[in-house]
Amino acid sequence: MLSPKRSKYRKQHKGRIHGLSKGGFSLTFGNYGLKALQPERITARQIESARRAITRAMKRAGRVWIRIFPDVPVSTKPAEVRMGSGKGSPEFWVARVAPGRIMFEIDGVSPELAKEALTLGAAKLPIKAKFVTRMGDA
Repeated sequence: MLSPKRSKYRKQHKGRIHGLSKGGFSLTFGNYGLKALQPERITARQIESARRAITRAMKRAGRVWIRIFPDVPVSTKPAEVRMGSGKGSPEFWVARVAPGRIMFEIDGVSPELAKEALTLGAAKLPIKAKFVTRMGDA
């Protein structure tokens, strides 16, 4: 699974995801992509699950690019622990995804196979996503 090699601080504030994606909203590497339509935090496990679904649907033909990276640590406290006594320890990593962000790109396969693969990948994510092509929305 994806996670940073090192980070400046162990813990971060939760924050909010406001507005549309500031960058990464157009296809750069491949001809087909999966675009986020909602703001959400996506975990490293969800990214890996979607990646596996996409590559298996493509039967390992073509190429896949992951355009999001989980760089935000999420801390949780153990079950049945009293209030107070500080913030919990970091448990997993998430990527903050704003609407309009391209999450995955693929190339080297037919448009029909690309749409099927990215639809299967989108089913593994907690947000609504749209299949996009270089020629425009399909």
